[in-house]
Parts: sequence; C-alpha cells; structure tokens
Amino acid sequence: MADVITLGWRERLALPTLGIPLLKAKLDTGARSSSLHVDALEHFERDGETWLRFAVNVGGRHRVAVVCESRALDRRAVTDTGGRRTMRWFIRTEVCLAGDRFEVDINLTDRRHMLFPMLLGRTALQGRFAVDPALSYSQPRPVMAGNMGVS
Repeated sequence: MADVITLGWRERLALPTLGIPLLKAKLDTGARSSSLHVDALEHFERDGETWLRFAVNVGGRHRVAVVCESRALDRRAVTDTGGRRTMRWFIRTEVCLAGDRFEVDINLTDRRHMLFPMLLGRTALQGRFAVDPALSYSQPRPVMAGNMGVS
C-alpha cells in the first residue's frame, strides 16, 4: 500500500466531465456509494439510452448552478444513514482529487440539508486513498487547465 495517498475527512475535488471545477466533499469510509447533491433532476431518452439532466450549485457565497447532462448508469435502492431506502439514479463520471483522475459511480440525490454537496464513499476510495480523520483539506485544489477554461 505504498502508493496509497492519505487524505483528510474532507477535501476539494473536481468533476471535469460535468463541468464542475471545484466542489467540497466529505470522505466517508462508512458509506459504500458516493452521492452528489443535485437540483431539478430529470430523465430523458437520447439515442435509445436514458440520460439525466440536473443542476449542481458551485461556488462559495455567490453560488452558480451548473446544468449537467450524463448518461444514466443505473437506478437502484440506496439505504441512507437513517435506514431509509430510496431509489436513486447513478451516473459514472471522472473525479480529480489529489492529483489523480479516476472514474466513480455516483448517485444523484437531495443533500441540501448536509454540510457537503458531495460524499465520496469507500468504493471510490478503496485501493486508492486512505482517510485520516485528523486531517482536513490536506490536498491542493484540483487544477483543470485545458479542460474547462478554468485557470
């Protein structure tokens, strides 16, 4: 495990395929799947496949809604920390974190009452990162140069 990078319990990441240059995420080894807070989620058909259109709010005090589209990966039941099961849409998208780029399956849900718009679960972390709960924002902000016009 010498190649494993140690991260804090919260970090900044980017979702370049969705056009999201910076997002705060809670890293949660107790959660199996990763979740992203979205607004105005709708599904539609494109070329015989199910696609999803949704908005993700980015930025600090002056939040901006980024409208995203992604092919639906699946729709399945997810059990939250309160033991409630809900059906959620999943997408597969690229994550940039700690200088690494990798694909992650993410479920889309309402996290407006949570402190972080994204939760990165153990399936995304496994074999790639270790989490030290004593650390927080241990990595530099992701750099998306050449991808999305972000400097």
